[in-house]
Amino acid sequence: MAFTSLRVAVRRTRILPHWLRRADAAVGRAVNGRHAHPAVDRFWGRLSGFADKGVLWWTLAGVLAVTRRRRTAARGLLSLLVASALTNVIAKKVFGGDRPLLADVPIGRHLPKPPITPSFPSGHSASGAAFATGVALESPRLGAAIVPVALGVGYSRLHTGAHWISDVVGGLALGATVAAAGALLVRPQPGVAPGPPPTGEDRPLPAAPDGEGVFVVVNRSSGTSVMRFDPTAVIAERLPRAELHELHDETAAEAVHRALARSDPPRILGVCGGDGSVAAVAHEARAAGLPLFVVPGGTFNHFARTAGAASVDLAVDALQRGEGVRADVAELAFGDEPPITVLNTASVGVYPDFVAERERLEERYGKWPAALISAVRVLMGSEPVTIVMNGRRARVWTLFVGVGANDPGTPAPLQRRRLDGGVLDVRMLHAGSRARAAASLAFGRRTSAMLRRLRLLPERIESFRTESLEVIVRPRHGQPPGFAHDGEVSLEAAEEASAELAVPGYRTTLQIVPAALDVYRPATGSRDGAARNFTQGAATRRPARAAPRSTRAPHWSGTAAG
Repeated sequence: MAFTSLRVAVRRTRILPHWLRRADAAVGRAVNGRHAHPAVDRFWGRLSGFADKGVLWWTLAGVLAVTRRRRTAARGLLSLLVASALTNVIAKKVFGGDRPLLADVPIGRHLPKPPITPSFPSGHSASGAAFATGVALESPRLGAAIVPVALGVGYSRLHTGAHWISDVVGGLALGATVAAAGALLVRPQPGVAPGPPPTGEDRPLPAAPDGEGVFVVVNRSSGTSVMRFDPTAVIAERLPRAELHELHDETAAEAVHRALARSDPPRILGVCGGDGSVAAVAHEARAAGLPLFVVPGGTFNHFARTAGAASVDLAVDALQRGEGVRADVAELAFGDEPPITVLNTASVGVYPDFVAERERLEERYGKWPAALISAVRVLMGSEPVTIVMNGRRARVWTLFVGVGANDPGTPAPLQRRRLDGGVLDVRMLHAGSRARAAASLAFGRRTSAMLRRLRLLPERIESFRTESLEVIVRPRHGQPPGFAHDGEVSLEAAEEASAELAVPGYRTTLQIVPAALDVYRPATGSRDGAARNFTQGAATRRPARAAPRSTRAPHWSGTAAG
């Protein structure tokens, strides 16, 4: 043992100065000499193991991808791949060094398979720092949530006796440097990108210059995870006669029903909230034959962006001028129940599992931390779903059905690209390796195509277009998987529908309904001009043809908002 210790000291002398070797030894004694509960030792060991081969970071990239952060996920993963290559192919061979003696590490902390590669620098630390820095360059808020995870992985290498402190610090520095160098080559684009180009034929709709006859449902629980100015303040200023109804202990459908039952029902229905709220009000607008006024007030605002209402001002401009479009929707039905209006996508598999788990944890941890925890739990423990689609049986990680044609080559198109077209766009990610499934979910169209050509991603994505679809979903462990639509998960509907079949599972049908919904959106010419002056989250501006200011105070129902 004494000879081995002497050999370690001699080899590390070649690459590290004396003061750093003393620091390594001092930190090692401090970490190994501190007693920890066995559960704490197991936690750090499992965290270190989960980061093996980058599985942790691929998992987090998967959740970023399914929440419409593909560019952020791609930068993080590409930074990780470069940092990992530099660490393992070059740095470890140049610097080398032996790892700490396991005899000095409490036996309960030992990893199942102690690493045998050279010690300096730590590959786990380099990968974590590269991924976290890459994410932070695109989204500082998300980066702030992931950096502690990367630091935790670095510490886990100390706690388990896999590395010296100099290895961990060197790995962190190398990873962060790689991500920063990548930013010089490809500049980050933090923030939310504008929506896709406008689609559908412009259509005149009833104008409301001062908001008279407009009833807007406001869901303040939407978009709580992002920082933005209050949209309702802008609506109240520019549409002084509009009625803003803030939801409390009621649903959007209940609020709309009460408004339509009055002696003076609204002639235009509006919604300020996320995609789930927009879909709920859109369903009521279709039933009442009224146009829909959409104000982005959620986290992602997929439908609002596709409809050209990327900001509250653009949405109000269209309403005041009476500019709109007729949009396709889909109808989703469970068994023989009445159909639900779907505006963006419906899906079963990993994504609904993730949404359900995130909603369960959201109140306790907040949305983004809950999303990260949920991603780890779901992608570690989730199983493929067995479905029977149009008579054909398959096992899939995800089944996504988009409203309208979407970009090819991605298994999870969360935002529709067109308001018209008259088709459902179906994507199936067939069952296979969990890590490769997460990788497929993580990348956008161009990156995925390149990785498939290099045979780094599987050709397991099947896609086709149709006007209608019938899907039978088989249970997992006796429980029917939830079916998500526009960011909401229907668990109760799935359970009720499962009782209708003679065999376990439930039946759901989806059907495209062309030109089913009138939506306010800036006309093509006026939208192009407005887009040149648009900055997300900027101060409000006056429209070119602002209505005369009314002396009447805004009409509020419920608790005042804005």
